Amino acid sequence: MKLKDILSCVNAKLVCGEEHLEDHIERGFASDLMSDVLTILEDDIILITGLSNVQAIRTAEMSDIKNILLVRNKIPSPAMIEMANEFSISLSYTSYSLFRASGLLYQAGLKPVY
Repeated sequence: MKLKDILSCVNAKLVCGEEHLEDHIERGFASDLMSDVLTILEDDIILITGLSNVQAIRTAEMSDIKNILLVRNKIPSPAMIEMANEFSISLSYTSYSLFRASGLLYQAGLKPVY
């Protein structure tokens, strides 16, 4: 799936990272535990999380994740946006829960990491 299709599927708003809209994303990983995210060795994934702080951006950068979707209407802070821009990471948010967003994306064809 392309990032723009993912955002459309979950009614998400892109905050930064417009250059990633055409990225092909093969898998999704949903977690609020950044220690779990650090174990991911896959490429072309989107991180779906409710953790709305700079730690999510730092963890994504360390894991070579270029796309983050925040759930539960967690609007990213200016510090998050600044860091995401610095690391060239797309940052978006949806009002959907983690469960709902993950289910809709799975149904639309996004594969799980595990």
